[in-house]
Amino acid sequence: MTAWLVATGIGVLFGSGVWLCLRARTFDVVLGLTLLTYGVNLFIFAMGRLVVHAEPILRPGAAPTLANYTDPLPQALVLTAIVISFAMTAVLLALALKGRFALDDDACDAGVDEPGDEDGEEGAR
Repeated sequence: MTAWLVATGIGVLFGSGVWLCLRARTFDVVLGLTLLTYGVNLFIFAMGRLVVHAEPILRPGAAPTLANYTDPLPQALVLTAIVISFAMTAVLLALALKGRFALDDDACDAGVDEPGDEDGEEGAR
């Protein structure tokens, strides 16, 4: 049951993140990328086996097998990924705000001219 809930959560995060990344507004794209990073972090964390009440650090008196412990490597990778994704979200938000104030629009394609717009005609291909 726990694995099913985690898998469903990962799917919802990925689905919502992709849907938001396909939107035309910069804030939606930043939010979608954040949800995608949450989904990746949860996926990496789930790869370390979902075990309830298992410790990642060896303790005296217990045999050092996977029956008594969980893998600490995915936990360390997720901790590092959280820090990196927080920094990248701050950079993306700074760029989005700069674009919003510079162009007075938060559309992802704001300020981009289509070919043929300078004449008022459609581009001939």
